[in-house]
Amino acid sequence: MAALPVYRWHLAPDGYATRRQLRARNLRPGGQQVAAQLERPRRRRPPLVAYLYRIDQAKPVRPMTAARWAALAKANAARRICPSCRRDAGYVIPAALGMCVPCAYPDPQPVEGTA
Repeated sequence: MAALPVYRWHLAPDGYATRRQLRARNLRPGGQQVAAQLERPRRRRPPLVAYLYRIDQAKPVRPMTAARWAALAKANAARRICPSCRRDAGYVIPAALGMCVPCAYPDPQPVEGTA
């Protein structure tokens, strides 16, 4: 296998794009191999690398089917259910907490005899 051409950041020739750039054009790599790579140098660390694909070999993005929309809606709904109290939190549960905010930080109970 031949070595990949390596270009400096912002100096890649026309006709190449990253996955995100392809997606912005409603394209996908479509099974093609990485055609080149970009390297952005950094001080005291390895360079950042971005893989490039050929635009002329890219294929259109597959359309979302009704089943895919339903699966996506179900997955997003599951992210809103608190595993502790089993209620819909009304927002996506933060992964850092692992439960809804009221379950993570319950109200302190008032101590009798103080006031």
